[in-house]
Amino acid sequence: MVTHAPEDAYTAAPFLPDHGGLTALRKAAADCRGCPLHRNATQTVFGAGAENARVMLVGEQPGDQEDRQGSPFVGPAGKLLDRALNEAGIDPSEAYITNAVKHFKFTQAEPRKRRIHKAPTLREMSACGPWLAAELALVEPELIVVLGATAGKALLGSSFRVTQVRGTVLDREIHGRAERVVATVHPSSVLRAEDREGAYRGLVSDLRVAARALL
Repeated sequence: MVTHAPEDAYTAAPFLPDHGGLTALRKAAADCRGCPLHRNATQTVFGAGAENARVMLVGEQPGDQEDRQGSPFVGPAGKLLDRALNEAGIDPSEAYITNAVKHFKFTQAEPRKRRIHKAPTLREMSACGPWLAAELALVEPELIVVLGATAGKALLGSSFRVTQVRGTVLDREIHGRAERVVATVHPSSVLRAEDREGAYRGLVSDLRVAARALL
């Protein structure tokens, strides 16, 4: 029986199943104790979508609504992303969507107060990396769309800067696989932007690059 990982060796690796598809992976992830984030989160929020999806979208981590409902991108940012994908020419129902980190990390002043998102550390992203690597190996997408800086750092390294490479097709080796990647901002940043319409147009423009790369 697998126990908590020592604090000096956070990793989800011991919790991964030896075989099986996404269903087996999702079931195993529900019991992941590879880092401390599971202690306060309601549940693991695993990826969703078809195992043969041509495009995989990778965000940062579940938010408050995702943590409560157990599915990725079901809150306001997810609804905005669906709208942007449709406008760009990518059917959201034909994509696989997941996060670099599978548990919600937050701060909360009092038990009944709103839970405030807190960015995961590189250590926590690395600990959760085996789940994302396994998803990539099973789905084998033709293209990865990176949503925001945290997801970019998880997949492309700590030097990643979304502002420098957004809206371009990158060729990178990720978890031992040659991948094509398009980076853009996280949809939650559009909701926070002063010029929300301009930020939204930028997101759609980047996603159109992804759509053209899939033609």
